[in-house]
Amino acid sequence: MTALAGCDSDQEPGDKTDIVIGADLASGSAIDAAYARALQLRVEQVNASGRLGDKRLVLRIQDNRSDATSALRNISTLADDPHVAAIIAGGCNECVVGAAKTINDKRVPTIALAAAEEVSTPVESRRYLFKLGPNANDSAAALVAELVRTKTKTVALLYSDDLYGKGGRSKMAKQLAAAGITVTNQLAVKPTATDVTQTVGTLTDTEPDALVVWTGPDQATLAATSAKVAQYKGRVYFDAAAAGDLFLPQEAAAATNNTTMVFTQILAIDDVIATTPAKAARKQWFRDYTSRYGSYSGVASFAGDAVNLVADAVVQAGGDRRRIRDILETSQTDGLSGPIRLTPDNHSGLMPQALTLLVARSGRWRLLS
Repeated sequence: MTALAGCDSDQEPGDKTDIVIGADLASGSAIDAAYARALQLRVEQVNASGRLGDKRLVLRIQDNRSDATSALRNISTLADDPHVAAIIAGGCNECVVGAAKTINDKRVPTIALAAAEEVSTPVESRRYLFKLGPNANDSAAALVAELVRTKTKTVALLYSDDLYGKGGRSKMAKQLAAAGITVTNQLAVKPTATDVTQTVGTLTDTEPDALVVWTGPDQATLAATSAKVAQYKGRVYFDAAAAGDLFLPQEAAAATNNTTMVFTQILAIDDVIATTPAKAARKQWFRDYTSRYGSYSGVASFAGDAVNLVADAVVQAGGDRRRIRDILETSQTDGLSGPIRLTPDNHSGLMPQALTLLVARSGRWRLLS
């Protein structure tokens, strides 16, 4: 992932004013690579639309290599540049949480695409930090509601040993208990683990009705494959963090068949009828991204929405960071990901209504009917 934009240059009279959006992403992360592509595409689309008038967005990407220290250095550097009006941070939870104080102290409005609850809470110390993407509590509620609907009695839980995974485990355990569903076992895997066979085998040995997987996309696919190898006969459910590309890896298509995942509609947008302007915009975004990059990544819509939120603020505030922050904090829009609503008391904008249930069929995601 290369830097997609450089420093500002002197402008001739009549030229547009550059408004720089900094992005702190990890070059080795498939999710952040999708974010980088989506950010670049959306910035180009916003500039081409003319909605910014005499202003133009410029994207400047820094590589944090999924390292919190590097992320802190990148964000500090971007924040110290007066040309940078806002920052968009990628999927590394620990990176953005570790930089939260710096973001606040330097008063640079930042939209994080990382999923952990700690990214946007407590809001008192996150005044300049906002979050887009599914919330663990909302994902858990959608999954548990489906488990109740299918009369599931017992569940085993696999989760990633990081901020988001541990938060998800806690939310799931609480909601499962309230629903009267027994957890037969719950085990963590390191986010970097490339073999989860033994862990999944230990979970499926308890013969639960359902296996719930709360990890990133690669590990979720591995978990489904491992469950198939273990001849597990129960149902498999993925949390929203498992959302990756539109098409599942060919070698995992059979293992993931009929797996249910909670996510936004975008990964099954072909099944959605464009009955509203927002749904039509999502279908167009899906086509544009796929046309440019050859396939679609589920997380791309969050990055697109982040650019839209910043652009809407720039229309009113130019490059004034404090005003951009104030506008972001009261933003309401029906975005590419679904309904988004930010308030002074809630800096995590994706509404629960944005989430739906998808099912894997023949190697791709479809709406669960």
